[in-house]
Amino acid sequence: MTVYLDIIWALNFMFDSLLLYLTAIILKREVQLWRIAAGGLIGSVIILLVFTPFNEYSGHPVTKLLFSVAMVFAAFGFKRLRYFIKGLMTFYFATFLVGGSLIGIHYFIKFDFQLSSSVMLASVKGFGDPISWLFVLLGFPLAWHFSKRNVEGIEMTKIQYDSLILVRVYINETEYCFKGLIDSGNQLYDPISKMPVMFLSIKDRLDEFPREIIKMAGNPEDIIMGSNSIGGDWEHKMRVIPCKVVGQEHQLIIGFKPDRILLEKENEIIETERGLVSFSMQQLSADDAFQCIVHPKMLTGTSTMKPDAKVS
Repeated sequence: MTVYLDIIWALNFMFDSLLLYLTAIILKREVQLWRIAAGGLIGSVIILLVFTPFNEYSGHPVTKLLFSVAMVFAAFGFKRLRYFIKGLMTFYFATFLVGGSLIGIHYFIKFDFQLSSSVMLASVKGFGDPISWLFVLLGFPLAWHFSKRNVEGIEMTKIQYDSLILVRVYINETEYCFKGLIDSGNQLYDPISKMPVMFLSIKDRLDEFPREIIKMAGNPEDIIMGSNSIGGDWEHKMRVIPCKVVGQEHQLIIGFKPDRILLEKENEIIETERGLVSFSMQQLSADDAFQCIVHPKMLTGTSTMKPDAKVS
């Protein structure tokens, strides 16, 4: 049987280069394309060893590890040991991620190799297993693409999770708890008191709030224009705040001065000294990951450690 070594080598060179490129994307490292190609070239050399007297060593785990080290070194260089080890481990992670995706797709589809080989073996020879190469050629770009998207999704979820805190708002002798998202884009202040404003969604929690707040959150314009009243217990805490939103130059919202605001992070509790809250019927998170948008200025209040916090 004729073996088309150049085709097999080219495919491995391309795949190794793409895996190194995916590693660079995961690590957010700026790397030149020629270094990616150099790393892929080094990785593809192991295919050539199969057809040399060193054949018995080409598949040894130590040989594969040394080639991986050389590939990562060529692509990212060596700045310090931790930097290099992180690159090497991420390269293996990308390899297993894409390879695992291909294996999963393969066993999900369950190709009939006997039938497929009888159909294609007459026209395709010398490329190894014709069906396996065809499957890899078609499946690798898809697996690489979805692996990249999944990694980006995991990263965004982690970023959002790191920005989530527990918010406790005390107003009129009642405590309300929310999951809050720290949003650096929220830069709304009351122009008179210079207090930062926090947005709270009560859309799915109407049974917890008095009818005055529900009425105000549903039709704030009626309260602002004076055609409706919110009641004495809430009115003395109310502020009318001008703001700008996308699509509208000027808008008025209603804010309230709570008795107390506590922000609970992983190991600390922050008491916001000055702040306003604005209740809304709008759902702030499509997956209900948070019900509150926290102004970053509110995190500058007095901080204390949680009683059960572990000190390292």
